[in-house]
Amino acid sequence: MLEWITNTINSLGYWGIALLMFLENLFPPIPSELIMPLAGFTARATPNNLNIIGVFFAGLLGSVVGALVWYYPGKFLGEQRLKTLADKYGKWLTVSSKDITKAKHWFDSQGNKAVLIGRLVPGVRTLISVPAGISNMPLLPFLFYTTLGSAAWVGLLTFSGYLLGSQYSLVDKYITVVSKVVLGSIVLVFVVWVLKRQRQGNRR
Repeated sequence: MLEWITNTINSLGYWGIALLMFLENLFPPIPSELIMPLAGFTARATPNNLNIIGVFFAGLLGSVVGALVWYYPGKFLGEQRLKTLADKYGKWLTVSSKDITKAKHWFDSQGNKAVLIGRLVPGVRTLISVPAGISNMPLLPFLFYTTLGSAAWVGLLTFSGYLLGSQYSLVDKYITVVSKVVLGSIVLVFVVWVLKRQRQGNRR
């Protein structure tokens, strides 16, 4: 994986970075936590070939376009058809109907801001586009929140890799810890929301 990512960046430059980040949205096993820090390090090591700002925008472009690939199936196919397809073919994308259900519940509890927050959490970054499409979230707000969240995520990874230099691989280590904290907080908020809904239902 590392060799393939390195070769793609070195041979295709900015387009290679955009392509990798696009594919990262389609195939979650391809880690942005490795792509962008490595791209940031490459910009530092070979400034004549890659500019750090160009690297950032290339990663952002690939990330946003990749999010749209999940948004439109949610919008036009609907929840049930997507779940059926996920159970049939999801093993190739490591996505199941249960993943879609969880993402939908969380989106319903958080509203549009779920897209912004979700783009900052590994494992949720890809799937959050699905319930946004299913819920018919307007395209412009979706693009706004997706771009904002993706910019924060891509920027963090890119500039961390640039600053750490040859130690860019440490980014993945620390991001994993931070991601677990954020994900835990999200789960807690979701549980509180469910409990409140249940209480409101009992009162009625």
